[in-house]
Amino acid sequence: MTTSTDASIEDCLLRLCRERGAGKSICPSEAARALAGGGGAWRALMPAVRAAAGRLAADGRIVVSKRGMAVDISSVRGPVRLGLPDC
Repeated sequence: MTTSTDASIEDCLLRLCRERGAGKSICPSEAARALAGGGGAWRALMPAVRAAAGRLAADGRIVVSKRGMAVDISSVRGPVRLGLPDC
């Protein structure tokens, strides 16, 4: 189940991925920073951003990758990239 906050995070992730374009990716922290505004508050949003990315990836709406390989965000540690799936 998603909350309105979850939906706004998902919307932000999708918007940023679309803006970046096909074949390119974003860092999840870009979404957290966009949602948090200024300062260091974005770090507290990272678990929710990663969870939202996992839901979007499970639905096939984005791809989560690490070092150019698709990964499961729920089991991978460290930095990942998010992008649009190749159609």
